[in-house]
Amino acid sequence: MPRVRGAVVAGYDTRGGAPRWRYARAGHRPVVVLPARAEAITLWDDGLLTATDGRTVRWHRALPDAAEWLPAHGGAGVLRPLGHGILAVVTPRRVAAYRTADGDLRWTLPARDGCAFRPGGALRRGPALLLAQPCPDTAWTGQLVALDDLGRITPGRTPLGSAPPFLRPGHRDAGNSLAPPR
Repeated sequence: MPRVRGAVVAGYDTRGGAPRWRYARAGHRPVVVLPARAEAITLWDDGLLTATDGRTVRWHRALPDAAEWLPAHGGAGVLRPLGHGILAVVTPRRVAAYRTADGDLRWTLPARDGCAFRPGGALRRGPALLLAQPCPDTAWTGQLVALDDLGRITPGRTPLGSAPPFLRPGHRDAGNSLAPPR
């Protein structure tokens, strides 16, 4: 189980609590650590996101514009597991989703013009993450965004928009997944 200890992320044995590994970056401090299998996904004070097992860094990603907001924010609510091995990284300007196995960027969602996401203002409801996006002069219903591992939840959404036409809702053969288009 990984934990932050000062400027170090350390992994501990779940049975006896003995230290198993340590990982540090010279001149930087971990802000948030998220356990992931035998690894730790860590957000650092400079906005770098790393996945490590203590021996190697499996992947790393830099958060855009992190220097502007991260020091005052403290990282609360920034790392949000979405399910199916997908991690959402919520910043005021955008949500980016990464595959935890290899750090592959799966999708991004920018905040609407004049609005900002509130990383700490999120709530889980089943598989959905409800995220606050306060906007001036907007009804409260327009200030919530529902997300899951495939991105923004909208009526009639097709996973990543990449299903063949005959599998899309509303198509005359949508009930038969083996039917070719006519």
